[in-house]
Amino acid sequence: MAIGSLLIANRGEIAVRIIRAAQALGIRTVQAHSAADADSLAVKLADDAVLIGPPPAAKSYLDIGAIIAAAKEKDVDAIHPGYGFLAENAEFADAVVEAGMIFVGPDAEAIRLLGDKVAARDVARQAGVPTVPGSHGRVADLDEARALVEEIGFPVMIKAAAGGGGRGIRIAEDFAAFEKQFPQAASEARAAFGDGGLYIEKVIENARHIEVQILGDGDNVIHCYERECSLQRRRQKVWEEAPAFGLSPTVRAALTECAVALAKSVGYRGAGTVEYLYDADTQAFYFIEMNTRIQVEHPVTEMVTGIDLVAEMLRIAGGEKLSIAQDDVHVEGHAIECRINAEDPAQNFLPSPGQISGLSVPEGEGVRFDTMLYDGYFVPPFYDSLLGKMIVRGVDRADAIRRMEQALGALVIGGIKTTVPLHLAIAANPDVIAGAFHTKYLEGWLAGAPLSETENA
Repeated sequence: MAIGSLLIANRGEIAVRIIRAAQALGIRTVQAHSAADADSLAVKLADDAVLIGPPPAAKSYLDIGAIIAAAKEKDVDAIHPGYGFLAENAEFADAVVEAGMIFVGPDAEAIRLLGDKVAARDVARQAGVPTVPGSHGRVADLDEARALVEEIGFPVMIKAAAGGGGRGIRIAEDFAAFEKQFPQAASEARAAFGDGGLYIEKVIENARHIEVQILGDGDNVIHCYERECSLQRRRQKVWEEAPAFGLSPTVRAALTECAVALAKSVGYRGAGTVEYLYDADTQAFYFIEMNTRIQVEHPVTEMVTGIDLVAEMLRIAGGEKLSIAQDDVHVEGHAIECRINAEDPAQNFLPSPGQISGLSVPEGEGVRFDTMLYDGYFVPPFYDSLLGKMIVRGVDRADAIRRMEQALGALVIGGIKTTVPLHLAIAANPDVIAGAFHTKYLEGWLAGAPLSETENA
């Protein structure tokens, strides 16, 4: 392998995950960290560490110059961006390569092409992948957007062309709302991404969110089947499953084949995820976007396929071809992941940073907890509130839900509030158990089902 040493340009649980995968491959790890993360678990686990700036992400984890300088100082061969921060930043990918190092992910050209939601829709159409009815490019102005909406009808979604993470999105039910929200979405997109470009999509009512995991080495692409990601709050995934439930073999084959075709069309290298909206009533699916990085929810795919996706990313980045053929990929059982955040669901998800005064993590067959926590760790207030992910695998979906309830009941994170009570309530919800939900379900249910105040469960 061409990678002998690796800088991790991220933090939290994904940094820990990357360090462990790299060390298992015999790669020396260097953890880049802000001043706020000097005592993080990633820093403790890595072979070496380097300070890249003060707590604000803009001056540390988003500072391309500081990260490149740190990588040069530590003389590493490669940089892994994780997810979030600079993971899908083409400028960063270019800077890594220009500095003589390997960027663990697709090349900058693929990131630019697929990171722009409008360009990605065009690539998808050319690859024969169904797309949501809407604009065939960025809309030039409000007049052009209004004419398109008259054609496709309400409700519509106004989306940032360079967006992600649920930002720069508005849903309009009529022209009055549309004309008010269009400039708001442009302004938010410009502030968040430095690009105020917008495009328009028809809203698919009561759709499910299903995504396909792919791996490519530049010449060959395989899929690792699909994940169910429909339980969301503020367009952020909360609970994920693999495989998606209730899909016919025909639909599953079409979803995965389209994902592979899309990735092949751009000569994709690394791990990526093709995301779809799925209309269960018509069994139609529509391409939303492709994420050119490892996903938060990748462990559920690993649990049911036995494939270490992060290790595969590192091997591919090191110049190796895929070690797995499509015929080697099989799904066994059912896996569920719950994102555990430092938030109080009983207080409208108020952030809850602070010191961990007690930590007890369940163990056993089919149970995995990806986390950055340890006893005495102080959860800083500067970053995303994700503490870790509880992942379980059962023989089937019902067994996985039962195992998740048991695992959550045994998980203790003392000293702060967490979303464990939310996940226990979700696991006991009859609609969730029956698989009768869609992307808008969770917020609607939460609005009518306040959670009791509980520090932990």
